[in-house]
Amino acid sequence: MPEPEIDALVFDVLGTLVDEPAGLRDGIRALDPSLDDPGIEKLVSLWQRHIDGEQRRIVEGRRPFVASDVLDREAARIVAEAAGVDDPAVVATVALSGRRLPPWPDTVAGLARLAERFPLIGLSNASRVALLGVNAHAGLRWHQALSAEDARSYKPDPAVYRLAVTVSGRPPERLLMVAAHAWDLRGAQSLGLRTANVARPVGDPPAPSDRFDLYATDLTDLAEQLALHG
Repeated sequence: MPEPEIDALVFDVLGTLVDEPAGLRDGIRALDPSLDDPGIEKLVSLWQRHIDGEQRRIVEGRRPFVASDVLDREAARIVAEAAGVDDPAVVATVALSGRRLPPWPDTVAGLARLAERFPLIGLSNASRVALLGVNAHAGLRWHQALSAEDARSYKPDPAVYRLAVTVSGRPPERLLMVAAHAWDLRGAQSLGLRTANVARPVGDPPAPSDRFDLYATDLTDLAEQLALHG
């Protein structure tokens, strides 16, 4: 990234800063303690496919907007049915699994280090209420946390990234979008944001054709690269 002029960092949350599958595993395990690891992984995949598919339908205009809480409840019912569980109270508890997500080992310290130099903006597909829960549970530090709910859409709709541009008061090219998902960074690029890919085990890795400004192994590496450039 030659001679970067970055005024603020914009972070994806789910998958980039917190281990979403780990939190879902814990919640799904509560459905049936006898589930083995392969069974749990199948249910986690079922949950994530539902969320991804429904968010895509909303972005494409094939479904009216609903907040992520609604999608989580739908996913919980689908997963519970697949596990043979029909207790509404248990399903309601499992639906909150997406708010109890552990941070990656470098997340909290990495955000604190980056916050010494840059305003930090969280930008998540999680609803306002869910994002509050995720932030509190994982101990995430923000100067501003934004939910896609405010755009009544989901990433990678440009309207969601525009929330960060509006709040920052800076042109898109002065913002650096940080994410583990290549599709997320492509969405940010479409609006003119600079991009940084952070490698995570659950991320969507870059394709050979992707051209992001920075590639980092974790937030510590990202902070060091930005310090070198800055």
